[in-house]
Amino acid sequence: MNTPQLLYALALQAVPNIGDITAKKLIHHCGSPEAVFKESKVNLLKIEGIGTHTIKNISVSKYLKAAEKELDFIEKQSIQGLYFEDSNYPFKLKHCIDGPIVLFQKGSIDWDKQPIISVVGTRKITTYGLAQCEKIIETLAVFNPIIVSGFAYGTDIAAHKAALKHQLQTVGCMAQGLQNTYPKQHLKYRNLIENQGGFVTDFWSTAMMDPSNFLKRNRLIAGLSEATIVIESAEKGGSLATATMALDYNREVFALPGRITDSQSQGCLNLIKTKNAHLVSNPADIPYILNWSLETQKKVIQKKLFVELDSDEKIIYNYLKKEGTSVLDIIAIACEMPTSKAAYLLLNLELKGVSRPLPGKQFELV
Repeated sequence: MNTPQLLYALALQAVPNIGDITAKKLIHHCGSPEAVFKESKVNLLKIEGIGTHTIKNISVSKYLKAAEKELDFIEKQSIQGLYFEDSNYPFKLKHCIDGPIVLFQKGSIDWDKQPIISVVGTRKITTYGLAQCEKIIETLAVFNPIIVSGFAYGTDIAAHKAALKHQLQTVGCMAQGLQNTYPKQHLKYRNLIENQGGFVTDFWSTAMMDPSNFLKRNRLIAGLSEATIVIESAEKGGSLATATMALDYNREVFALPGRITDSQSQGCLNLIKTKNAHLVSNPADIPYILNWSLETQKKVIQKKLFVELDSDEKIIYNYLKKEGTSVLDIIAIACEMPTSKAAYLLLNLELKGVSRPLPGKQFELV
């Protein structure tokens, strides 16, 4: 997005009583963030769902100055401001009704052409949860997913560390401005994650960590990915709120089962019991249900046939020309081998006068 429009988007983001849903409605009606500020309040009131309480604080002079300061900060800190209509804005989040109109991003994140999975759970993760979190991410590593979590204690940092271990991109969603690290004990992971993924937030640099921010942060975790995995959770907890948001976004939710007597398994068991989550009895369940598949290697296409034949190839060519290709095609299909290999096999058997079943197949040359 060009800088002037990003500036006005930030200004709109700063206006009280205008959240992301309302901001998008205003932008779509007026055509751009700048146009919202230039539109008369009389015309803004004609928009369905927009009232005087919503627009009473719209003042370009008041909030443009704050936006200029924030824009200057993110540019100096090498933070990207991603506008929700930009092509580099995360695709999945773009389709969330309450996705931020401006997302702040720092690091080396590549959102394109990769599956994205969110991993959440209790801060009081057990040894069982740690082992299963590691096993799940290890199993998924072959699909090269981006692992998203909240950079908090317990499950979050376990997921980030497992992603780093298996050379996967990992993204931490923050509940404060990106210049701050919470918890401070995780500062040692900041550079590692920024070099192998990064951090996102929709909180300005002036926003400090506050428990009330976590719910807003959780919508990013749920919205960025195609599925959310709950490793462990008590009967109530933030990870269950994230799972609910994922369901509201029409995303898949997975839950790791545990013993019915374990307090940190109650949330997962309830998700499974109420059919709000797929039971994960094996990490392979996840790519199976999501219908992931590894890209097959490109097949080499032979554009010319029998170029500069050697002596053996000439014998095969003359044999096939005489006998026809029907037998060769049958062998190739039945034995699941290239036709060239089948030709060599057929010729070898023919020259030796051998007629026997081929290895591993109930097929006999006659």
